[in-house]
Amino acid sequence: MRDRVGRWHHNAVTSAHQARDLRPERHPLAVIAHRGASEDAPEHTLSAYRKAIEDGADALECDVRLTADGHLVCVHDRRVNRTSNGRGAVSSLELADLATLDFGSWKGKAADQEEPDTDATSVLTLERLLELVVDAGRRIELAVETKHPTRWAGQVETRLIGLLDRFGLARPPAGEPSQVRVMSFSARSLYRVHAAAPDIPTVYLMQFLSPRYRDGRLPQGVRIAGPSIRIVRRDPGYVTRVHNAGHTVHVWTVNDPVDVELCARVGVDAVITNRPKQVLSQLRRP
Repeated sequence: MRDRVGRWHHNAVTSAHQARDLRPERHPLAVIAHRGASEDAPEHTLSAYRKAIEDGADALECDVRLTADGHLVCVHDRRVNRTSNGRGAVSSLELADLATLDFGSWKGKAADQEEPDTDATSVLTLERLLELVVDAGRRIELAVETKHPTRWAGQVETRLIGLLDRFGLARPPAGEPSQVRVMSFSARSLYRVHAAAPDIPTVYLMQFLSPRYRDGRLPQGVRIAGPSIRIVRRDPGYVTRVHNAGHTVHVWTVNDPVDVELCARVGVDAVITNRPKQVLSQLRRP
């Protein structure tokens, strides 16, 4: 009886230490920069993504929308009102229109008239972001979120796959993991991506956990669950159920140290955060 109690105590202590270990060797937690290092620089600007790479982020996350003249740009909202000095829907504006706007002033990063820092104020095209990724000097993954609904519907996915193909990112070399994944709250969008480019992993984003997917299942063809941190707080066991179904889990948006610890403890595969430098430091990642 004493031996059994002693073994139980030893196992409990060991488990407690493992729960506090924020960097388990068998399963390192990947850190994805949400809209770049968006706590420190204006979201979706080249400066924010360069900062994220300098900070050591494993991957970059961006939202894409299609302009009126067919360019994919990195803008989260349907309208530019919040993050620029302009007004109007992205889908109704041409790239030249967006290029005249200041996307940094809202975060106190207005352009200096004598020496403007366009990296911190200009609209960012997905093409330019892809150039940054492939020229980074180390492997940087990219998580692209398609925003729906939109007037352009499936044209978003068509343009996206075409652009990734131009950069050699739509079909990873045999035996190598894809450097890009596509995320969306729209299962239809992910279906289009999977049908056109089956080698690109897809992430089904969830703000709330519907009964249909509570057991860990995901829409057909989807390999990665993308629950909000609220879901993981309320139901930490969901992560285990997803893993048992053979999938992985990327959680958004994880900024609070307590939430980072929770994600590490329950075995989340990746966290999407505005604060990549701070999260990497908390995880004791070099």
